Amino acid sequence: MNPLTIDFMQTNRRRMASRPPSNLSQFARLLLAEWRKLHLPAGDEPIIVAVSGGADSTALLLALDELIRSAKISLKLFAAHLDHGLRPTSRKDAVWVSNLARSLGHSAVISRSKVREIADANKDNLEQAARGLRYDFLERTAKRKKARFVLTGHTMDDQAETVLMRLMRGSAGSGLGGIEAVRPLSKKGDVQLVRPLLWARRGDTQNYCRNHRQEFLVDEMNADEGYARIKVRKRLLPLMESFNARVVEAISRSASLLREDSNELRENAAELLKKASLQNHSGFGKTKLPTLDVQVLSAAPSAQRRRALRQWITDARGDARRLEMVHLVAVERLLEGTAGGRVVELPGGATVARRRGRLQLEATPVGKKAGKDLRRRGKTN
Repeated sequence: MNPLTIDFMQTNRRRMASRPPSNLSQFARLLLAEWRKLHLPAGDEPIIVAVSGGADSTALLLALDELIRSAKISLKLFAAHLDHGLRPTSRKDAVWVSNLARSLGHSAVISRSKVREIADANKDNLEQAARGLRYDFLERTAKRKKARFVLTGHTMDDQAETVLMRLMRGSAGSGLGGIEAVRPLSKKGDVQLVRPLLWARRGDTQNYCRNHRQEFLVDEMNADEGYARIKVRKRLLPLMESFNARVVEAISRSASLLREDSNELRENAAELLKKASLQNHSGFGKTKLPTLDVQVLSAAPSAQRRRALRQWITDARGDARRLEMVHLVAVERLLEGTAGGRVVELPGGATVARRRGRLQLEATPVGKKAGKDLRRRGKTN
């Protein structure tokens, strides 16, 4: 261990040892209130904390440590960090996170992936590829450590950015509900992804770190407006704040209300999907997916029908990535008329076909040109 690492750890230990255990900061109190609201475990249990080194995740790790030292909760924390290898400084960032976790007396799990190479090989969006690899790593780490929960440092600002980006893509109410505080990390897994800082602003996490004399990393990619999210953060939200200084809170509140409505519609859509499912199945990869009764779907309200179709497609593919409203509208148009043999192509190598009064999902035949303009196909079919 090099001298800089030793000094880093010793400084943090002295700082934490000198803090009165019963004197909780306001930030930690609010985190504890959210922790209890979400019914998260307070007993001796392993918890994975995704730590990039930025202010949000650093504040989350530090505040959890404060709650543990104040005997408000008793958890075994693991700081998990995936080095995406996208920046020259990424290896140093991984070391920094590892040192921070150890200085607080917690374990660190560090891994590395070649995100750019994987994204290029799969012809995937770089951000989406990084996100997928990160969540895969977090889930593997949770399973190895026998942890039921993975925590991330998403804040209210992340919520607002997400809602605005989805709004500009034309997302439905389910998408405009934004980020959920708790959801399964993967479709078939038992690990839960938890965002316990959605009540906090990004400035709150930065101030918390500064007040506790804790440095945090600044990702230079957060200044790159080539990424849509960064442009929303740097340009769109400041403009909106000139109309309403509390627009982030307003967007977050709207997202919460839309999420409540969407949850009710989701239950109704699940009933519709069950009612429309036929016993005969279509093969999609290794998935045996029921075909759907066109007549049952046609008689249902559009809001329920689109959610049912989205769930049907998601069940087959394993996720809803790149599936947008334009695709669902195109599939809905297959319900019109009585002619057979009509097909709509979906992103990711799949087609939905109407045949003999049924909708069935199939893999796109090898060699068939993909990426048709669904707006054009929807009008002609």
